[in-house]
Amino acid sequence: MKLMKKRKFIVFLLFCFLKVVGQQKITVMKIDVTKIPKEIKYKGKIKNAITWNDKLGENFLLTCETGVFETKNPQAEDSGDSEIYAYHFIRYKNSIKQNWKIYDYVKDCPVDIIASFVKNTLNITDLNNDGIGEIWVMYKTGCHGDISPLPMKIIMYQGKQKLAMRGTTRVKISDTDYEGGNYTFDKTFNEAPKYYRDYAKKMWNNNMYERWE
Repeated sequence: MKLMKKRKFIVFLLFCFLKVVGQQKITVMKIDVTKIPKEIKYKGKIKNAITWNDKLGENFLLTCETGVFETKNPQAEDSGDSEIYAYHFIRYKNSIKQNWKIYDYVKDCPVDIIASFVKNTLNITDLNNDGIGEIWVMYKTGCHGDISPLPMKIIMYQGKQKLAMRGTTRVKISDTDYEGGNYTFDKTFNEAPKYYRDYAKKMWNNNMYERWE
């Protein structure tokens, strides 16, 4: 009986240890715009600039937005464009190289333009505990003149592997009715471990509501 209790206690301690390990996070630090290495080139105005260390080395991530600017298309008079960028760089010994870039946009829009990252959603995790950070970026884009839902995306990268979740924001259209909020995972996301999709769903549900002024 004592041996059985001892074994159960050991199993309990092992479970607690694994749970703690699984909850460990990669330490992420913000970078002042003036401290960004000169080798890093980007477009737009920086919204977030962060750095962390993992098995890949010293990482740098920038998210940038251009804001609305006049379209260059001569056939789209009185229209505007807007672009967003996300860049991942890694320091290799004495040089910094771009690992990937996200680029999205709204073009030739004659009404209101939205092309922006969702606030407080940029995150670095290590859900599979392999020592390589998973990078989570969430943003929405749209050309709209009403209160309809906007296209929204969650992009996750680990190394060079990209997983994408695409859908729309959710909008209240009456006292009791809502529109939008649906999403789909791409093939790579569906084939990935379930805990990635669980994390993405929680992220989506926490940020899907669009509240038009």
